[in-house]
Amino acid sequence: MDALIGLGLTAILLIATFIIGQKGERDHFEDLRRREARLRVMPVTTFETLPTGWEPTGSGIVTGSVVMSADYFKRFVAGFRKFFGGRLTMYEPLLDRARREAVVRMLEDAQKKGFDAVINVRIEGSRINRSGTEKDGVVAVEMLAYGTGIKRARKPVTPGTPKAA
Repeated sequence: MDALIGLGLTAILLIATFIIGQKGERDHFEDLRRREARLRVMPVTTFETLPTGWEPTGSGIVTGSVVMSADYFKRFVAGFRKFFGGRLTMYEPLLDRARREAVVRMLEDAQKKGFDAVINVRIEGSRINRSGTEKDGVVAVEMLAYGTGIKRARKPVTPGTPKAA
């Protein structure tokens, strides 16, 4: 009887973590979409050099980082998947959210510092394990986005000419 109660509690906890994790993930994706839409006006490039016609008046490093963890349900399911092999698809949204969050934070940093664009953008990731051993599996991932924020010269607009970007 005790084993049945323990199994029932485990099932309830797994279901609860699944529901809470799904809601948290949906809410975070929605928040990311809003913030990305707001920041879409800022040019971002992986090029190391400035595009033709850009006249920088200032520059500086901009960064954004995030550490995210998968919910317990995903870790539980991933344990079974690792046993049989194959893609760990339950971790893919975690990595997508972490990458996008790091880039959004980098762009917010650039905006806060008064930059108009970000060039030479790079993204790096690392995993954080419980005890640093492979057998413990992924507990969290860290994503770091960084680049060079550029302040561009504003050209005066004369009547009859298009606005400068």
